[in-house]
This record gives sequence, C-alpha cells and structure tokens, in this order.
Amino acid sequence: MTHPLDGKLECRDDAWVLTLARDFNHPPETIWPWLTDAERLRRWSPVVPDRSFDSTGHRDVRENPDDEPVSGEVLLLDPPRELVHRWGDDIVRWRLAGTDAGCRLTLEQTMSRRDDAAMNAAGWQICLDVLDDLSGGVERPRVVGPDAAVHGWEALRDSYAELLG
Repeated sequence: MTHPLDGKLECRDDAWVLTLARDFNHPPETIWPWLTDAERLRRWSPVVPDRSFDSTGHRDVRENPDDEPVSGEVLLLDPPRELVHRWGDDIVRWRLAGTDAGCRLTLEQTMSRRDDAAMNAAGWQICLDVLDDLSGGVERPRVVGPDAAVHGWEALRDSYAELLG
C-alpha cells in the first residue's frame, strides 16, 4: 500500500510536527463543514467533539461514543481557511487552500512523541480516504481504531515510517 499524501515530519520547539497534505475535488467551502460540524466529524474522523468546532473554547472529544473523553479546545477559527484545535496533548491545525481543481487540505499534528508520527499518518490517511468519499457523495462507514487494520493500516504505517525517517 502506498501513501498518496504528501508528508513530512520535523522537530519544532521540542515537539514533533507531522504535516500531511491532500487534494480534494471540492472547494474549501465544501470541505470546511466536514472539519467543523460534530455530526459530520462523527462520520469520518477520530476526533469527535461533543459540539461543533464553530467557536473557540473547550470541547470534550471522543473517538467512540463509549470512550472516556479527552480534553479538547478550539484555539483558532478562520472559516473556511483554518482551524486549530487541541486533542488531548496534541495540537491539530487544518488549512484549506483553493486550487484549480478544488482545494488542498494541509493537516499539521503537533505531538510530543516522534514514535507516534507514522502511526498517526497511517490513521489520518485512512480517515481522509473516508472523508474524500463522503464529501463526494459516496456513503462509506467510518474507519477508526481496530477497524483500520483491515484497511491496510499496518502497511501504511510501515510506509510512512520509511517516508518520515
């Protein structure tokens, strides 16, 4: 399995920043609600807040409904261009930039442990595959946690480990 996402990993201010970029065939205004609306996030993302990312402030975040919540917080909101939120100890920055064919989504996840980068990149790729289908009107189930293994997560993780060094 290959990684179609542009990816890199760098150390900034004693933290590791994983950057992934993916092109979508839709303008930023189409993708933006998929990044901010709690109901839409529940359909594709591992980050599911108790209320939409439509204003700054605290959120409880779960991957699955029965999970214990982790603390989250919307730090910056600039629709439909940029969203920055905390997910536990990590900071996640989403940027959307228009292109001739739609938009480029750039995701930056700032984390304390370098070892998590390839694992996170593989998980995000699978989730973004689901987002790509859903935003194009193709129904598809959300793939997170153990379900990711049957969607090639391990091979993707190994591929990203090689790409990211």
